[in-house]
Amino acid sequence: MIDFGLTHIIMAVTGVVVGIVFGALPGMTATMAIAVFLPLTYAYDLHVSLFLLIGLYVGGISGGLIPAILVNIPGTPSSICTSFDGYPMAKRGEGSRALRLGITASLIGGLISLLVLFLFTPPLARIALRFSAVEKFLIILFALSVIAALSKGNMVTGIFAGFLGVLVALIGQFADNNRMRMVPDFLSVYLRSGFQLLPVLIGLFALVQIFREAEGGMRDERINADLSSEVRKFSFKDLKGQTVNLIRSALIGTFVGILPGVGGSAASLLSYSQAKNFSKHPEQYGTGCIDGLIASETANNGLTGGALIPLLSLGIPGDSTTAVLVGAFMLQGVQVGPLFITNNLDLWHVILFALLLCNFLMFFIMFYPIKHIASVIRLPKYRIFPVIILLCVVGAYSANNGIMFDVWTMLLFGVLGYFFVKIKLPTVPFLIGFILGDDLEKYFVDSIKGTGGSLSVFFTRPMAWVIWGLILASIAWAVYDARREKKRASCGGVA
Repeated sequence: MIDFGLTHIIMAVTGVVVGIVFGALPGMTATMAIAVFLPLTYAYDLHVSLFLLIGLYVGGISGGLIPAILVNIPGTPSSICTSFDGYPMAKRGEGSRALRLGITASLIGGLISLLVLFLFTPPLARIALRFSAVEKFLIILFALSVIAALSKGNMVTGIFAGFLGVLVALIGQFADNNRMRMVPDFLSVYLRSGFQLLPVLIGLFALVQIFREAEGGMRDERINADLSSEVRKFSFKDLKGQTVNLIRSALIGTFVGILPGVGGSAASLLSYSQAKNFSKHPEQYGTGCIDGLIASETANNGLTGGALIPLLSLGIPGDSTTAVLVGAFMLQGVQVGPLFITNNLDLWHVILFALLLCNFLMFFIMFYPIKHIASVIRLPKYRIFPVIILLCVVGAYSANNGIMFDVWTMLLFGVLGYFFVKIKLPTVPFLIGFILGDDLEKYFVDSIKGTGGSLSVFFTRPMAWVIWGLILASIAWAVYDARREKKRASCGGVA
């Protein structure tokens, strides 16, 4: 029986509303919202906190459709395709209809992905329970290879970023011999356990974005979005004939969510292109076709449940937002992975229920008062960001019972993340490498213990060969994809 009361509802509503604001403001994301609000969850147990965090996740993904449709600026990368048809609809006076279509499609996508999460996570976790340290090490290696391989056009830098994250995770005391590694003497007091996850998260995903916005001057750019004229109102009859499009797009979004590191933009692009390929009137796409709008919004919300499947069954984050969610579990002392459902059956039920509740809250909060909600895109950033900076500093300071070193850690990784952007080093592989680095080392050491240091142990078990095959396939696909992209760019340059 789930412990559920008024506090849970308030947290869920707060999460969804704040998430919508973060998603609707270009430059702010669901990941940033969770990173900023993560320290506030200290005051509550994980059951209550999950309603806030999942609300931020669902609201942050869904809110991106507002600026995408009204001003042709995607609030989040996953809303890029929404603008293709949503903005033309808004220009011809169907802004409210486009928004309500997108909100309804988002709800359906979220519910289908929740069903897939419910059905597939437990059996996948049961298979993973049979893994020894060898398979666990290889699965983490596979996750890093997939993430790096899917850094389009930047495979080498993706791999480098992932293993740089692993290297940073190894800073501190080595558990097997209690010796310090890569730590100067004057920092040994602070870095005995390495860098704390929370300041690193806040620095990489909140401060970096603020630095980038500050670089652009953070000007007061007034956005006008007119919803006063309604040429054609939304009707649920608009969804007639969209059943196949909805189910296909939701499943594509869920599948892409399962693949580590791919992200919502790829889900919506893939779903949009498939809807266009199967359409009887592909020439209408990009001119205000509701099929394209529905495909994009169903897929990007379908991502939410899919991204939780590898997180809860294997302990591997599906995207940057779930990577931050790992931090929430780790801060509360809960280990995600194959044993998560077995050891935390109540938490598993809370996650499912919170996802269900937050999807419906997202729908009701956005659907009916959409004209008022849409005005959120007029909020000036120069007034919001100082508040966010204050929340970041307080959050980092409270991460480890009030140690100023954690604030400096946040600032350090904020600056590092800013330079990562400048030199085009992807941040997400770095973060996932940082999160998985300790386990990668632990399972590697456990695997070769008793073998005299022989690496042959990684090639003797049948399941290990299967995972090696997956690793090689992901790298082969990355090489093929990189060459194809290069050839395409070359052809485009010639043209």
